[in-house]
Amino acid sequence: MKLILREDVPHLGRQGDVVSVADGYARNFLLPKRLAYRFTDGVRRQIEIERRAGEARAERERADARSLAQRIEEIQVLRFQRRVGDTGQLYGSVTNADIAGALEEQGVSIPRRQIRLDEPIKQTGTHHVTIHVHHEMDVELAIEVEPGDAPSA
Repeated sequence: MKLILREDVPHLGRQGDVVSVADGYARNFLLPKRLAYRFTDGVRRQIEIERRAGEARAERERADARSLAQRIEEIQVLRFQRRVGDTGQLYGSVTNADIAGALEEQGVSIPRRQIRLDEPIKQTGTHHVTIHVHHEMDVELAIEVEPGDAPSA
C-alpha cells in the first residue's frame, strides 16, 4: 500500500515521504495511529501545507529564543547575597528557582526547569550556569554569590 507519512517513523521515513508498505502494517499500525495517510494528491498537498506551517512556527520559535538569549547575555552577571559561615559555606543555597526569580526581576521570564544547575550553589564566589532557551540554543550566565546579612536576590 502506498502512504504519505504524517510524522517521522523510525526505520521507515520522515514526514512527507511517500512509502510503500505491507497492507497489514498500514491498516493495523500506521493508519490507526495517524502516522500516515493513504497516498492521494489532495493528501500530498495537505501534508505540504502542514510542513510549511511547521517550518514557519519553528522559525518563529528560533527568533524568540534568539531575542531571549540576547536579553540574558545583556545581564552578564546575577549577584546574590547570602549569609555565610566561617568557611565560606552558605547557610542555605542558591537554587534554579532563586535564579529564575532574579531573572524575572530583570524582566526575563524563564521557567526554572530550563536553568541547568547540577546542584544548588553552596559556596561563595562566581559560578556559571547554563540556561536552555531552545532545543538548539543554550546561554551561559555568571552567578556571583557574595557574603551578606540576609538572604536576598
